[in-house]
Amino acid sequence: MDDDPLIVAAVGSDLEEKGYGVTTADSGEKAIDWLNRSVFDLVITDLIMMPVNGIAVLRKAKEIDPDTAVIILTGFGDMPSAIDALRFDADDYLLKPCEPQELDFKISRCIERLQLKRRIGIYERMLSVCPMCKKIREDSAKGSDPEQWVPMETFLHDKAEMSIEPTYCPSCAKDFHRLGIDIGIDLDKL
Repeated sequence: MDDDPLIVAAVGSDLEEKGYGVTTADSGEKAIDWLNRSVFDLVITDLIMMPVNGIAVLRKAKEIDPDTAVIILTGFGDMPSAIDALRFDADDYLLKPCEPQELDFKISRCIERLQLKRRIGIYERMLSVCPMCKKIREDSAKGSDPEQWVPMETFLHDKAEMSIEPTYCPSCAKDFHRLGIDIGIDLDKL
């Protein structure tokens, strides 16, 4: 989000070419309107805009979802604005004009940190695991049964958006081999 339509178009187009879903806004007011209506993983905002500046957009994004990553871009960087950005939990602060590779790097780092935060959040919620069947109690389940138990694979797939690849660790593979059970794994490659 920037009040310069050329920057908005250039950055938006570049990110779309890289496969990101992009929503653009040409003012702080429009950005806050979008934040109130949709969920965003990352917000890139100009610092100096009138009447709603990038710090206001940053604050609103973090108020709605503290995990939303926010990168502040500015052509007028100074120490007080950088301190404000950090005080309100900006994930990065870049001076314009910046190299496209630098912005790409910062974006990928923000997305990577966001994915790690989400995974950590999932692991923190994995409080109850049945020792027999390994199902997880889904405490956030809606409805009449607040203690819904779901298979671990379902929980990880639905909550962490992780694909589960069944495989055997080397120790278990060797145990199956000792028992004469063929599980289709070449033990020499372990």
